[in-house]
Amino acid sequence: LLGAAAHPALCPPAGSCTMSTAEDAEWLRWVTKQFGSIAGEDKEIDLEEFKTALQVKESFFAERFFTLFDSDGSGTISLEELLKALSLLVHGNETDKLRFLFQVYDVVRALWHIRVPALTRRGACSPCAGNGSIDLDELRVVLRWCLQESAIALPEERLGDLTLALFEAADKDHSGSITFEELKEELEGFPEVMENLTISAASWLKPPPPTERSRRPRYLTRVYWHNHRSKLACLGGYAGLNLLLFALAALQHASLGGWMAVARGCGQCLNFNCTFLAVLMLRRCLTWLRATPIAKVLPLDQHVVFHQLVGYVVLALAAVHTGAHIANFSRLARQDGHHALAEYLLSAQPGVGGLGGTASQTGLALQGLLVAMLAFSSPCIRRSGHFEVFYWTHLSYISIWTLLILHGPHFWKWFVVPGCLFVLEKVVGLAWRHAGGLRIVEVNLLPSKVTHLVIERPQFFHYKPGDYVYLNIPAIATYEWHPFTISSAPEQQETLWLHIRSLGQWTNKLYEYFQQPESPSPEPKPLSRSLREKRCRRWVQVGADGAQLSANAECYIDGPYGTPTRRIFTSEHAVLIGAGIGITPFASILQSIMYRYRRRKQSCPSCHYSWCEDLRDEEMTLRKVDFIWINRDQKHFEWFVSLLTKLEMEQAEQEPGGRFLEMHMYMTSALSKNDMKAIGLQMALDLLAAKEQRDSITGLRTRTQPGRPDWSKVFGKVAEEKRGKVQVFFCGSPALAKVIRAHCEHFGFCFFKENF
Repeated sequence: LLGAAAHPALCPPAGSCTMSTAEDAEWLRWVTKQFGSIAGEDKEIDLEEFKTALQVKESFFAERFFTLFDSDGSGTISLEELLKALSLLVHGNETDKLRFLFQVYDVVRALWHIRVPALTRRGACSPCAGNGSIDLDELRVVLRWCLQESAIALPEERLGDLTLALFEAADKDHSGSITFEELKEELEGFPEVMENLTISAASWLKPPPPTERSRRPRYLTRVYWHNHRSKLACLGGYAGLNLLLFALAALQHASLGGWMAVARGCGQCLNFNCTFLAVLMLRRCLTWLRATPIAKVLPLDQHVVFHQLVGYVVLALAAVHTGAHIANFSRLARQDGHHALAEYLLSAQPGVGGLGGTASQTGLALQGLLVAMLAFSSPCIRRSGHFEVFYWTHLSYISIWTLLILHGPHFWKWFVVPGCLFVLEKVVGLAWRHAGGLRIVEVNLLPSKVTHLVIERPQFFHYKPGDYVYLNIPAIATYEWHPFTISSAPEQQETLWLHIRSLGQWTNKLYEYFQQPESPSPEPKPLSRSLREKRCRRWVQVGADGAQLSANAECYIDGPYGTPTRRIFTSEHAVLIGAGIGITPFASILQSIMYRYRRRKQSCPSCHYSWCEDLRDEEMTLRKVDFIWINRDQKHFEWFVSLLTKLEMEQAEQEPGGRFLEMHMYMTSALSKNDMKAIGLQMALDLLAAKEQRDSITGLRTRTQPGRPDWSKVFGKVAEEKRGKVQVFFCGSPALAKVIRAHCEHFGFCFFKENF
């Protein structure tokens, strides 16, 4: 029996008390069908089948629900018992549902240590009958199982605080136990829970959703075209320019035959596209353009996507170009009767084109290099531990450009300016890389295999919040350079921070290289204690053989390079959304925002004179910042919880009760307040957070919300605040980016996604 947040409820829609006759009949038919697929030949569901169907993490709640459903205490549930219980819960009123919740929590004290299967043999007495009240120890037992079901680890003393907070709030008459009426009264203080409290069946009890009417694809909607107008305009211009180049070249050579017209048309397009590939990788030039008005017109954030698209176009044009020439050579071979097709392709022919008539040979070599480059650039190669293959095959662009100059007589005219810029960027990058290695002054190994590197900052290294650098550590791999976002603020003068999640071969090697062998802890440490230990611990570099090496490892960086997040400071209302390690760019941005916020607040309260004249208003037009961090489990919050705590304290000091920066934490493994298996725990967490002004999961003042964000509600609240034009910045998984982008289009918010 999962909560409404996890699965669609079987109860009627909100505002309705009963199902229609047709809906009731469909629900009854579906439950009967699903029961038959789960039950064995005896037409009964036993406890193990019940657990499997419910998909619960822990057995306590499955056993409690099973016992309450098994009205005759036979140890199995028949179809009649299932329908009777579900009908009461689905069609019942709030009191019926709350009474079921009360029975789940009313555990018989003598049976706590006894497993239900031992008591649910046919003919055994049912353990579901409680004593009609919930005492402190019973509540503690249930909350402990709630914590395990939500994958939350808290020390025993914290569990005691939660139990006491909920018990004291619910025990209105101070009798030492909670009655049903007292629990109902306490729940009425949580209207959002009372409104949505329902008993939802697991996925095997969900009727299939009705077939939706076909609607217009989002790509054809007016909102989509408005939000993507710059990208679509560039794509249109790119396609139009290629068609124009093809048509002009084809018409110019139409007298040479149809195949030659096609070959020349594709060749002219290849001149442009092979040059454009280089333009799209001029990272320093693109970073400079972000500070100009051109950034508002061109989709600079999509330069990597456009680079990939143009790469596919180049391969397609090259294939057509080569095929057209082969068809033409075949025609010529048949006409003169002296030369075979192989001679045209494999030997230099005067008048064929290229340097010394070698157009055929250089063209075939180019085709082979392009196919190899594209094949080894696929994500399955780059992310499967074979980055070196991608790296070395991609270096063949040097050979490709050289062969293009030899192959096409006019290519150099297209390439001279972009080529010079490309070479200049590479020279600057090499100068940076060989100016001297930088010391890694500190390494912290964080939960979920995240490596926190503290690197000395070069003297003239200037960057913007959210920028990224390419990192090379010769001890890990001599030739590999990987992009990582800088997680420290530019105002931090001495060092640079990088937080690196171990997801591939290189990042796993990095973590293992700095890993300090430790004996495993038998039980998870509370968040606050592990943070204190982490602050005091100094990690040293340890080699693969276990020998202790120098703590000052050497690395090289190339950058910085700009990202979409540079626009944050010119926003009015910025919504920053990080999923998991996607918080990295926002760690730098939040620090810089609060630094500028402090400077902006330093003014005379009487005359409003500011003595920070170097900070102009146009540098930061922010009126409000909403920061949303979504994590799978509790441990991931340790990555930046100390930084977020500092930001909360700074805002409280600058503006008590201020809401310039609002944080929203979500833990997806935790069950929502509407779930029967979590409602008590979430109520206790709310009560204790209100009492202590501190969240029990992270230690922040911001309460960690269970489950995933309801984006409609989140963005609806943002829209209601009317603090100016809303811009949403996201860093995380592509799947979640699509969901958030769709909601931004619905609300008319500008959406920007971090791209490397």
